[in-house]
This record gives sequence, C-alpha cells and structure tokens, in this order.
Amino acid sequence: MNPICSSVHVRVPATSANLGSGFDTVGLALDYHDELTFTLNDDPVDGVAHVIIHGEGEDTLPRDETHLVVSTFRRACATFGLGRLGFTLEATNNIPQARGMGSSAEAIVAGIAAAAAFAQPGGLNRPAIFDMAAQIEGHPDNVAPAVFGGLTVSWDFATAEGVGSVAIPGGDPLHGGFHTVNYPVDPAITAAVFVPDYELSTEKARQALPGELPYKDAVYNVSRVGLLPAAMNPSILAKTDEGSADAGHQANALLFTATQDRLHQPYRAPLMQPSADLIALFRSKGYAAAVSGAGPCVLVLHHGDARAAIDEIAAEQLASGHWKVLHLPIDGDGVEVERR
Repeated sequence: MNPICSSVHVRVPATSANLGSGFDTVGLALDYHDELTFTLNDDPVDGVAHVIIHGEGEDTLPRDETHLVVSTFRRACATFGLGRLGFTLEATNNIPQARGMGSSAEAIVAGIAAAAAFAQPGGLNRPAIFDMAAQIEGHPDNVAPAVFGGLTVSWDFATAEGVGSVAIPGGDPLHGGFHTVNYPVDPAITAAVFVPDYELSTEKARQALPGELPYKDAVYNVSRVGLLPAAMNPSILAKTDEGSADAGHQANALLFTATQDRLHQPYRAPLMQPSADLIALFRSKGYAAAVSGAGPCVLVLHHGDARAAIDEIAAEQLASGHWKVLHLPIDGDGVEVERR
C-alpha cells in the first residue's frame, strides 16, 4: 500500500494518570501539547528516518530508529499495510520527560496516529489507535486520554484461556484486552501542574509498590475513584440530592475527596519527598492535589480560577528555582492529525 499523502502533522496532549485514587486506571488530558511533523523523503530509495528535536529532550533523546516515536511508527505502518517509509520527523516537545506527564504515551500515540493518517483517509479510528497504543505501552491510563481527550477510565478485561470474547445480550461481544470509557469534563475544571527539576522513572516508582495491600485500603480507594466522574463534571449533581446551586463548591469538595489515595502515593513518597511535601501542603489548604502519574510532578485540580491562590500557597517552592508551574485547561479533543 502506498501512503495517501506526503506529510502528516500530529498534535498530542500531555496527560496525568491516577489522579490520586485511580491507580493504573484513570487518566486526564491536559491542554499542553507536543507537535510532530512526519515528511516523507523525496528519494524513494531513502528508507531512513531523520529525526530533528526541539525543546524537551533535545539533548538526550535518540535521533535514530530507537526513538520511541520512530519505532512505534514503523510498527504501526506494518500493521496498516504500509511498506518501510523513509521520512523526516521534526518534533517540538513541550511535555517534560520522566516527570509523570505522559511523555512516553504521547510518543506512542503520535507514531500510531501518523501511520494511520498516511494509510487511511478520513478521520482517525481512535479505538484502533487506543488498542494498539495500550498494547505497546502495557497499560492504558495515559494513552487513553492522549487518544480521546477528557477524563478516561480504563481496564484490562481478562477472558478465560482460549476464549477471545464474551457475548453480551443485545450488544457487541466484549473482547479481551484493554477498554476505556471517556467522560466529559466541565470547562471550569482547571489543572495546575508543578514540575520539579528532578526526574523519576516509572520503573523505579513501580518497584516501590508492595506486593499486597490491606483490604480496607482497597475499599478506601474504590469509594474515592467512583466519585471522579461527578467531581469532574458537577453539572450532573443537579439531578441528585447532593446537588446545590453552588456546583463549584460541591465540585471542589468532591475533587478533594476523590483524589485521596492509599494504594500507591504513600509507598512512593520517599522517592519524591519534595513532591510529597508539596501535595501535603496543598491538601492541608483544602486543594485536590495528587502525584501526576508516577511522579514527580504534582497535579492540583480545581473548579474555577484559583491561579493566584495556588501560586501563593507554593510561593516558597516557586521562588526556590526548583519548581515551575503550568496552569492548564483540560484538553477535550485528544490526538489530532492534519494531512499535508
């Protein structure tokens, strides 16, 4: 199969996973993007990938076939029936690396979306992109919001050995593997992401987790994560007895509760003590703060504009020069492509 265009521009949002209680399941897309342009080489014999990087990672990321975007693009091209393409990848990276803002998920989604845009006309087949991206990443919590935008809750549906799907009365069979549900987010919900000047690998953060957890801690998190869709879209509360005229106050109370966690953050805190201390500071003031992904970024969610108050609480950290803050809306679109 030949590509249907000569260049594709891809825009992928940063993401924050877990949101406290939703370990390995919940993700949120942020209005902060990496932008990548794939341009096919003029010489059809030139099957090499040429990589140009601006911004985050420009001094550390590889510029050959081992680059995660390139290797994922190659894999996706094979899946979509494209041959080995020679191309120039020019990436403008805004998403910090190894900080818990979904940089690896962004790279994987970008590579797959670009291959899909070269191979198939029309809009993106987002479910197919999500399925492939989750398999490559190994977990769906960051790739889901990167693909769909907004708030996502994802899971891995296990089927019995030799059984690929389960029949559902009145609907399509439920296949084994990764799935996600995309929830709307109120435009008034904003995120402040505090980015420290140190990194933490996801692998190291996972190694800090225990093999077993107390039953009561599992129940604690289940009761919190179930609140997240309502906390992120408080307009639905008007239909319940808990609704009130002041949806913002109700949303912030729910956000504070929904972001509580006993499954992962307490065990990882010693690996990122400055982040744990900042989270404790915000929560002592009533703000919904949590580790972003595996860390060490800190995510603060709020209904309404609280930029000045949030900056004031963290004034000492920001003045130290070891932290910066990004005040961001929520991205509702997910990955976007433009054929050129």
